[in-house]
Amino acid sequence: MRVLIALGGNAMTSADGRARPGDQIVAVTVAMEPVADLVAAGYDVVLTHGNGPQVGNLLVKNELAAAVVPPVPLDWCGAQTQGTIGFIVIDALERALAARGVRRRVAAVVTRTLVDAADPGFARPTKPIGRYLPRDEAAVLIDHGETWEDRGARGWRRVVASPEPLEVLDAPAAAALLAAGFVVVANGGGGIPVVREADGEVRGVEAVVDKDLGAALLGRALGADVLVIATDVDGAVLGFGTPKARPLTTVDVPTLRGYAAEGHFASGSMGPKVEAACRFVEQGGRRAVITTLGRIADAVVAEAGSDSAGTTVLPADITREVAGHA
Repeated sequence: MRVLIALGGNAMTSADGRARPGDQIVAVTVAMEPVADLVAAGYDVVLTHGNGPQVGNLLVKNELAAAVVPPVPLDWCGAQTQGTIGFIVIDALERALAARGVRRRVAAVVTRTLVDAADPGFARPTKPIGRYLPRDEAAVLIDHGETWEDRGARGWRRVVASPEPLEVLDAPAAAALLAAGFVVVANGGGGIPVVREADGEVRGVEAVVDKDLGAALLGRALGADVLVIATDVDGAVLGFGTPKARPLTTVDVPTLRGYAAEGHFASGSMGPKVEAACRFVEQGGRRAVITTLGRIADAVVAEAGSDSAGTTVLPADITREVAGHA
């Protein structure tokens, strides 16, 4: 069985959200323990990951140095974080595998995701990134071509496009490494966003690809059977934050899409995870699971329809919905 595990940002930082180098190394080391258990048990594993805190650190460096050196473009930030996080994951996972007596190599692939240059998001960017700045500091970055918005008392904040991911261009490289016996890390941060020119060449663009949607796209490109989206909550919840809140355990795609249409899942948090899970299953995946980092192995090992870990999303012809009790 091939499993794609999408690690959220909490897997790369300390419990309080700090992303210092030491914090990231410790957090990734912990995250690789259940991954190593799955590899040792014979599962074919692919990893992808978020990169929000890491890109955020690079943006701060851009801001502080903008009057001295040109800011690094956002696609470069994505590429840099793929390399750094990939390196940390390789080291941590190879150590964990060696401790289990497993001889498997790990490889990280710098991965590009194709988006449409005509995507509406480029005409009207709305995805906020980075920190708030005073108007005079934001003006320096606006002069470098960035788009910033006045957010009132909190200051100015940068906004970028978040276009629809169309294709993971470097999936064939990841597939070749999997076929050669590697555990593969790919498409971090949703992939480096690129567009294709009329002559067929590609170029990077200033945008952010949603990491969960990118994970679903990568999973189907590599023929994964199961997608596990590891986050900092137990799973999807109906009526989140209300007295009627109840967790979803096992649910089919049409039912879950119905709940999404009713507005149960926030666009900036659970919404993309729900959409990614639905897309993965609709496009041929056996199941998708939204769960916590510590329950990754349970999510993979559990039988389809089991309620042992998080929210399990199944095709419409297998099950309807089972909701947990608040």
